[in-house]
Amino acid sequence: MLDLRRLRLLRELAHHRTIAAVAEAMSYTPSAVSQQLTALEREAGVPLLERTGRSVTLTPAALRLVEHAESVLAIMEQASAELATARTELTGALRIGAFTTAIRTILSPALVSLSRDHPRLELLVTELDPAAAPAALRAGTLDIALVQEYDYVPIDPEPGLDTEPLLTETVHLAARTTDSLADHRDSPWIAGTPGTLCHTMTVRACLAAGFTPRIRHHADDFGTVLALVAAGQGVALVPELGVQAVPAGVALTALPTYRRTHLAYRRGTGDHPVIAAARAALQDAGRAESC
Repeated sequence: MLDLRRLRLLRELAHHRTIAAVAEAMSYTPSAVSQQLTALEREAGVPLLERTGRSVTLTPAALRLVEHAESVLAIMEQASAELATARTELTGALRIGAFTTAIRTILSPALVSLSRDHPRLELLVTELDPAAAPAALRAGTLDIALVQEYDYVPIDPEPGLDTEPLLTETVHLAARTTDSLADHRDSPWIAGTPGTLCHTMTVRACLAAGFTPRIRHHADDFGTVLALVAAGQGVALVPELGVQAVPAGVALTALPTYRRTHLAYRRGTGDHPVIAAARAALQDAGRAESC
């Protein structure tokens, strides 16, 4: 019989590519991950990993096993969700991941609603970049998360996760004057930390306009970004949720570019009463925000 915990580690190795990354994501030591994967190979009776120095590659048999693992894990989540429907009151922990602007505008009213309607739920919020949310969901450190994509930075489907649309926002050019994007090919730019979706979006939007942005400042909080724009330190791209309070002297120009936020949760958990309640509260908050 194949061990589910070891199957989960193999699935994570398929996503993260290195044992060290799996260990960090799952809060294990690298040696513990290696030992569990070796035990899984013994259970499977076939080689699952090809080791070359410090790197490992999944064999064809392992890749096929990962496909089965995705299905098995989803079925187990669904079984847990069906058992939970027999409870008369929602209890336990609900771990929610969201990015900064969503916490302020969407998640906060949803938390008020959930606390009022389900007082025995323990609500746990983690602020994180949307790019990190899928791994946290698969690892089980989050139950539901807000993820996003931009027109220039689409997200690929994540095996083992389900998503649903929540909110679509216009992206604005924040500058001292109302100019076009192309007018700022020689301007200094303000963008998110390299590796974040906001940074990638800024670079790709500028490339689509025919130039490479000269990024002077890096900031992930849109309030800070707008303050830098007001101080004449550069121009930036800011989505609708980030322009709730615009400093004097900052002009916003709506662009034909959009950011789309989705809810994400592990496959099989969507109908779990706790996740269903969170989905409903977040969807209500998203609709209110879009009005």
